[in-house]
Order: sequence, then structure tokens, then C-alpha cells
Amino acid sequence: MKKPATPPPPSFEQALNELESVVDALEKGEMTLEDSLAAFERGIGLTRVCQQALDTAEQRVRILTDARPEAEPEPFEPHDP
Repeated sequence: MKKPATPPPPSFEQALNELESVVDALEKGEMTLEDSLAAFERGIGLTRVCQQALDTAEQRVRILTDARPEAEPEPFEPHDP
């Protein structure tokens, strides 16, 4: 029996949009405690997705802007958490 495929992580923009929605919902204060905890947990996961995307982008910018004269192009290898 096959395991269900894990969906790919959302893009930075998708994660940020969903995170904003989660924060808005939590700020309204109309959810039950259990729903609030689930939303908070989802928000933490989305924050991690966004942070990893930003870390990856920063690494790519550093590689592209390396001003050392002896700097050689090097392949970019994203890391998984």
C-alpha cells in the first residue's frame, strides 16, 4: 500500500499570505482554545517555511555578490532542515 504523497512546501509568498491570515484570525480572538492552538502551530510551521526561504535567498545573494577576486562560481545547494 502506497503512502500518501507529502505535498511540497508552499512558496514563500503562499506561506506568508497564509501566515497573515492565521495571525488575523488569532488576533480576532473568536476561536476556541483548541482552534487557537492549532492555528498557532500552523503559524509556527509557516514561519519556519518563510525563514528557510529567506535564509536560502540570503545565501544565494552572498554567493552572487562575493567580491573576492579569487572567488569562483560554485553550485548552489539548498539545505533541508
